[in-house]
Amino acid sequence: MKQLTDCKGEPLPIFGKGLVTECAVVPGAVPFGSVWNLKVLMVADLSTGSDDIPVPIPGQFYLIRAAKTGLLLGRPISVYMARKAGEAAHIEFLILKKGKGTQEICGLKKNEEVQLIGPTGNSFPTPEKTDKVCIVGGGIGVAPVAGFASTLEPKSYDFFASFKSGSYGLEYVDAAELKITTDDGSAGIHGMLPAALTAQTLKEKGYTVLYACGPTPMLAYVQKICMEAGVKSFLSMEKNMACGVGACLGCTITTTEGNKRCCKDGPVFKGEILQFEPPKYKAIFGSEKPASDFEPDLSVEVAGVKFANPVIAASGTFGYGSEYASVFDVNGLGGICSKGLTLQARPGNTGARLVETSSGLINSIGLENPGIEHFIEHELPSMLALKPVTIANLSGSSIETYVEGAKLLEKTAVPMIELNISCPNVKAGGMGFGMDCELASTVTKAVREVTKKPLMVKLTPNAPDLIGVAMAVREAGADALSLVNTFQAMSIDLNTGRPVFDNIRAGFSGPAVKPIALRMVYDLVQSMNKLPESERIPVVGLGGISCWQDAVEFLMAGASAIQVGTATFSNPNTMLEIIRGLKDYMKQKGFKTISEFRGIAQ
Repeated sequence: MKQLTDCKGEPLPIFGKGLVTECAVVPGAVPFGSVWNLKVLMVADLSTGSDDIPVPIPGQFYLIRAAKTGLLLGRPISVYMARKAGEAAHIEFLILKKGKGTQEICGLKKNEEVQLIGPTGNSFPTPEKTDKVCIVGGGIGVAPVAGFASTLEPKSYDFFASFKSGSYGLEYVDAAELKITTDDGSAGIHGMLPAALTAQTLKEKGYTVLYACGPTPMLAYVQKICMEAGVKSFLSMEKNMACGVGACLGCTITTTEGNKRCCKDGPVFKGEILQFEPPKYKAIFGSEKPASDFEPDLSVEVAGVKFANPVIAASGTFGYGSEYASVFDVNGLGGICSKGLTLQARPGNTGARLVETSSGLINSIGLENPGIEHFIEHELPSMLALKPVTIANLSGSSIETYVEGAKLLEKTAVPMIELNISCPNVKAGGMGFGMDCELASTVTKAVREVTKKPLMVKLTPNAPDLIGVAMAVREAGADALSLVNTFQAMSIDLNTGRPVFDNIRAGFSGPAVKPIALRMVYDLVQSMNKLPESERIPVVGLGGISCWQDAVEFLMAGASAIQVGTATFSNPNTMLEIIRGLKDYMKQKGFKTISEFRGIAQ
């Protein structure tokens, strides 16, 4: 089939594959390595659904995704340059290396495959012969307007390029006048765009049309001066998106003509219809100057127990600490939760125990452990010899087994007990203690009566009334709460048509659960904050945390500390990387202590 076009003759997007012909650092970008030049060859036999490869027009973009990737969505990247050669299309992009998606794209090697949806969106309209043209590019937004400029007659336009530092993307620009501004003065005029372009400049130069792409604040400024000077403008907007073809409505922007889809109705819009709203919130900073040489204090306190940092190895994923000692320096952690301990040794569940899923892991280990007495004699001494705070995770199948296990732990030097109430109560038909407010309260109270140690109760996210359970165990004597434990899940064997796990249901964890776990921690902290301060207890957050950004979100949601579990399986250094990332973040933002930003997400 031939390439489809819309009623204006513009190519409609297709889903295809391309081969990387080059992926290299753009030399002029500062800091070095922050901007990359990706060149892709699209040919008919690689693409799906078309034997004619469309060539994008200036202003259009592609959703780009590495063929081998763990990411769900492609990233919208504007076309820098494009040309047709036979049945192939050579397409060039400038990419700002920023998040996971762009980092992955910038790491592509020659001949690796990329998936592309596009070309999508509209284009910059061609100026009239009588127009006096002004083109403005800011940062990575230089790419599409530079590509557009290359289609115009040389010297028929003026070009303004604004950067924080350095300059790049101007190789194809042949302007009558080229002006560069940099915030740090490293190139051209010292300052941002207003240092070179104002409403008065527009009037004096006699511009009749302006084309621009760049950061939203810059575009808002361009719209303002164009309206003051009576100059028509066309602005290329950016928005996070999923489909790229106008189906999902995830990339809408507000205009005087109603909501418009950035991917379909844009990305180029008439400047006068755009409605720019000021940011709802300002960026946060601590009491110190950002990027100064001070050393932030990462220590936290949970239920009277002090941790050197807020990163704790979660129960069930880290053994007793010594297992990972040869892999990395476990003494850098804030704490270590032991495997789930029961009064008597347990062999665990029969059958399959692990199933990997997209961004997650389903496990049916079944609390296999040597029993508390064995733990006290053999594993606990080595745990206590480590620097991280030792936390004993106590599980049980009845009130009596919980109580007897707590009595044994009370006689030890273990600093804290984490009470796992997600376990099934054999006397209540297998119902988990943590699923019911009364059961949760009863077991917590019973354990509280036999131990004076700080007691942190670990909550299940499967409870119908999580907040109710949390408040019940708080009233029953809990000193802290940790959540969330694993979510109930299952898997089916395609060969047998039967559930994979003997118990059918198993526990789901990993990055996929993080947004839900974060919401639950946030909700609980919000409920806790409604109590008098003297009645509140700290919350330790866990569930899908795999990087320092995740950890900061949980702390901002109000968690006093965080636990990391499944992420350690894919990258044993995850927790150390989180600690380093957290420290660097605090230095960049000027936070002396974690308390300066804990719980600010109100």
